Amino acid sequence: MDVLMQEAGDSAHGLKRTLGKINLIALGIGAVIGAGIFVLTGQAAAQYSGPAVALSFVVSAFACGFAGLCYAEFAAMIPIAGSAYTYAYATMGRGVAWIIGWALILEYLFAGSTVAVGWSGYVVNFLDSIGMHIPPELANAPYTFDAAGNLIATGAVLNLPAMFIITVITVLLFRGIKESATFNNIIVVIKLTVVFLFVVFGWQYITAEHWTPFIPENTGTFGQFGVSGILRASAVIFFAYIGFDAVSTAAQEAKNPQKDMPWGILGSLAICTVVYILVSLVMTGIAPYTELNTAAPIAVAIDKAGAGLQWLSPFIKIGAIAGLTSVILVMLMGQTRIFFSMAKDGLIFTPFSKIHSEFGTPYFSTVITGAIAMIASGLLPISVLGELVSIGTLLAFIIVCIGVLILRYKQPDLKRPFKTPLFPLTPILGIVCCSAVMFFLNPLTFMICGAWLVIGVVIYFAYGQKHAKY
Repeated sequence: MDVLMQEAGDSAHGLKRTLGKINLIALGIGAVIGAGIFVLTGQAAAQYSGPAVALSFVVSAFACGFAGLCYAEFAAMIPIAGSAYTYAYATMGRGVAWIIGWALILEYLFAGSTVAVGWSGYVVNFLDSIGMHIPPELANAPYTFDAAGNLIATGAVLNLPAMFIITVITVLLFRGIKESATFNNIIVVIKLTVVFLFVVFGWQYITAEHWTPFIPENTGTFGQFGVSGILRASAVIFFAYIGFDAVSTAAQEAKNPQKDMPWGILGSLAICTVVYILVSLVMTGIAPYTELNTAAPIAVAIDKAGAGLQWLSPFIKIGAIAGLTSVILVMLMGQTRIFFSMAKDGLIFTPFSKIHSEFGTPYFSTVITGAIAMIASGLLPISVLGELVSIGTLLAFIIVCIGVLILRYKQPDLKRPFKTPLFPLTPILGIVCCSAVMFFLNPLTFMICGAWLVIGVVIYFAYGQKHAKY
C-alpha cells in the first residue's frame, strides 16, 4: 500500500492528470451505452423476459451497483491505473492480482474487438442506405461457427471496417488521453441526444397492450420468461453494463481522484441505468417483444411506429455508430492501462510500462493492444466472446468486493476518502449478486474461461513470478 501511494503521488514519472469529474462520468457513459442498448435489449426481451427486460436492467444494475461502491472506495484510496488488478495486488497478493489482470484482458481487449465488429455492421448498413456499398467479402470475418459449434469458412477475406475503427482509436489513444477524452465527450453527447429523441418521440407511439402481461408466463423451461426469465435476461444484458469499471483504469489520470472517482463510477452507472430502463420500456411499448429478436431492435421499433418516426431512423444509425465508437475507445484505453500497471510491477514485459516523452501515454502498450484487437476484429469469429467478456468482468467485480472486506479488517486505519456504505453488507451483496448473475451464463463459457486462466497461470510462473518487483 505504501508503494502504491507513492506511485499515485509521482506526477513526474507517471501518466498525465488531465481528467475532471465530467470527463470521468463521460468515460463511463461512453463505455456502457453501446452494444447493450442498441442490440442486446431486444434479444433479451424476445427470448427471456418480454417487457420485463426493464426489470432485468434493474437486477443487473444492483449487481453492478454493489460492486461499483466497492470500486469507488478503492479508486479513491488507490488512484492507480490498474483497476481491479491493482486492488487485488494491494489486498490479496500478486498471485490473485495476476489472475484478475489476466481475466480483465478478456473484458477489455476482446470487448473492443467484439464491439468493433458490431460497429462494422452498423456502418455497412448506413452506407448501404446512402448508396455506398462495401462488398460482404470485405466486411466479415473469414471464419465463423455454425449451430453445431464447428468452424466454417464464410467466403469473406477481412472485416476491413472493424479493423479501420480499431486503427483510428489506437492512433487517438497514442496521441493522448486528453484528446481521447474530448473525442469521447463529443460522441457521448451525440448518442445521448439520439437516445433522448427516441424516448421522447417514441413515447407517443406506445401501445399499452404490448406491455400486457408485463412479465410473460414461464414456458415451463427455466429461464424462458417468468421470474427466472428476468434473471436469465439480466445475465445476458450484463454485457450492457460492462465498462463502468473502466473509469477506475483512468484513476492515475484524474485531476482529483479522491473526490472525482466515486462520481465517475457511480454517476455513470446511475445515468446509464435510467437510460436503459426508459429505452427498454419505449421499445417494448412500441413493438411486440416477440418481434425484437434482431441485431437492430430500436430500428424495428421505429419501423413499427410507422411514418411518424421514420425521420428518426438515420439518426438512430448514427447514434449507434457513435455509441459503439466510444465503447471501443474506452475498452482499448482500459486495456492499455492494465498492461501498464502489470508491467510496472514486473509481471509482464517492461516495454508495456514505457511512457511517451511527448504525449504522456503508455505508447508501447497502446500499439500492441491496438494491433491485437485489430487482427482479432478482422479475422476471428467472436460470437462467443460476449459471454466471455461478461465472465471476466464478473470475476473482477467479485474479487474487488472481497478485497474491500479484507482491507477493512486488515488495515482499518487507512485513509479512505470514500467509504463503501452499509459495510460489510454491501460487499457481501456484491459477491452474492455477481455470483448469481454468473450462474446463468453458458457452461461452455466457464470451460473456455478456465482454459484461458490456465494459460495465464503458466505465463505467471514462467515469467511474472521471477520478475515481480514486490
